[in-house]
Amino acid sequence: MAETSLLMLNRHRLKILAQKGIRSAEFATRLLNEREQFLGAILLGNTLANAAAATLAAFISIRLFSLGELLMPVSTLIITFAILVFSEITPKVIAARHAEPLALAFSYILLPLVKAGYPLIWLANLCANILLRLLGMKVSFTESNHTTSIEELRSIFSETTSPIPQKHREVLLNLLDLEQTTVDDIMTVHTQLEIVDVDAALEDIQQLIIQSEHTRLPVRKGPKEEIIGMLHIRKIITAMRDQPLSLQLLTQYIELPYFIPSGTPLYTQMQEFQQCHQRIALVVDEYGELKGLVTLEDIVKAIIGDFASDTIEQQQAYRQETQGSWLVDASLSLRDINKRLGINLPVDGPRTLNGLVIEHFEDIPESGIGLKIGDFKLEIVKTRDRTVKTVRIYP
Repeated sequence: MAETSLLMLNRHRLKILAQKGIRSAEFATRLLNEREQFLGAILLGNTLANAAAATLAAFISIRLFSLGELLMPVSTLIITFAILVFSEITPKVIAARHAEPLALAFSYILLPLVKAGYPLIWLANLCANILLRLLGMKVSFTESNHTTSIEELRSIFSETTSPIPQKHREVLLNLLDLEQTTVDDIMTVHTQLEIVDVDAALEDIQQLIIQSEHTRLPVRKGPKEEIIGMLHIRKIITAMRDQPLSLQLLTQYIELPYFIPSGTPLYTQMQEFQQCHQRIALVVDEYGELKGLVTLEDIVKAIIGDFASDTIEQQQAYRQETQGSWLVDASLSLRDINKRLGINLPVDGPRTLNGLVIEHFEDIPESGIGLKIGDFKLEIVKTRDRTVKTVRIYP
């Protein structure tokens, strides 16, 4: 019972109790830190108790009963069953259910016993270690410095019985994913960006500026459509109240672009935003081609979720049908779709649902075509401009 209760103690809680000055917690900590001596004392006590019980039972059987040759096997079965039920199963079940109070209580008894029996325990451990070395094994009872892995933390936070509220657990799980999630998973892809072309007519540029809901827009120039900067929308709209839009005025409010490489982990990019005092970055591939745009707000959303419970954009991107299927915007990231719908589409290849479908067909599929990826059935609902726009995902 003492062994089970001590070994099942929550070490983090035990540390907190010891820091509060609770003496029994300090004793339990010392016992667990000297695990070789502690286990030796427990095993020695158990062995002595079991041997004494068996000897006493045999002695009583001989004195009270005359079963002849059946005496020893019958008494052996009875004492074995009694030890199993009363010394092993029942105490260990009780200790497992009430580990903390029992462990703290037993620590007052065990620590003095470990100290008193140190010579005998040391001798027993020495003999055991010599035997193990002869067998080519090296065993140490000393607990190694174990750091909790990301997978273990994720398992802890995912437990439905955890006292941590569901929303808080989601945030913690998202934080653990920051190193595995890259800017490609959350960026706005280049085909969906509003981009100011300085070679376009001023009327078209002005219309784009006025209608834009963003604070900054990428600016491109030349036949290669090279990105030359980011246009500050609010500032230029304020300036346009005093003078008409011109190329010279436009140039005044173009800021230097901040480029980042594709595949940058979110945690790294969040630190880069902080160090560079930037909030918007343009994601480029190894050839310098624009892949998309990511903002600090995108990273914050990846951690804590959307600021509104169900935004208009979300309602348009995810529409559940009466039969249980979902109409999904194919430009959404696969990670976002998996999280929202509770499914498990592969995320080790293309980043978006559109990319996943195109990779499967190696071409732009026509509307109405169905496919199966893993355990999930999908149907192409809408395609346009050589991209898949809407996909139906069946439950």
